[in-house]
Amino acid sequence: MAFELPDLPYAHDALADLGMSKETMEYHHDIHHKAYVDNGNKLIAGTEWEGKSIEDIVKGTYNAGAVAQSGIFNNASQHWNHTQFWEMMGPQDGMPGEVEKALTEAFGSVDKFKEEFAAAGAGQFGSGWAWLVKDTDGSLKVTKTENGVNPLCFGQTALLGCDVWEHSYYIDFRNKRPAYLSNFLDKLVNWENVASRM
Repeated sequence: MAFELPDLPYAHDALADLGMSKETMEYHHDIHHKAYVDNGNKLIAGTEWEGKSIEDIVKGTYNAGAVAQSGIFNNASQHWNHTQFWEMMGPQDGMPGEVEKALTEAFGSVDKFKEEFAAAGAGQFGSGWAWLVKDTDGSLKVTKTENGVNPLCFGQTALLGCDVWEHSYYIDFRNKRPAYLSNFLDKLVNWENVASRM
């Protein structure tokens, strides 16, 4: 099936007061994400991957240990990552009790989880992502991945992901990735979405 750029689940300026400007959303969604969709569609045309689900393409083209993945993987994975990212953000209504309980059980407290997640994102050298995942054994873990690699590659379920490529934060936070990550965790996460993934 052809890749399609999803509409944002909110207006481009809906997160502006929370630290993600309309300009960032226009560049990130309308230009960067659209490029992954357009390039991915060109690359899968006429291949065995045309007509397959995005998840099957990501898992089928991932090459563990490769310094640079194939063009198909890079674009498919980044399309999947960003589609999740838009849904994982939104104006907050607080953290559901089930999420707070699960994070406390797994990490000791919500604050400890946030510390570990922010450290993973800040410590990712170069471009990549920080993740809260449900691992294959059902446990919750914080991970980080390079470039477009995501939890699908390891059989994990992505509960929360934060894009730490510079295009995600440079307009609003310049080179202050730790500040971007703290703001993301404190103001931008749609915890109801996280709960729905658990």
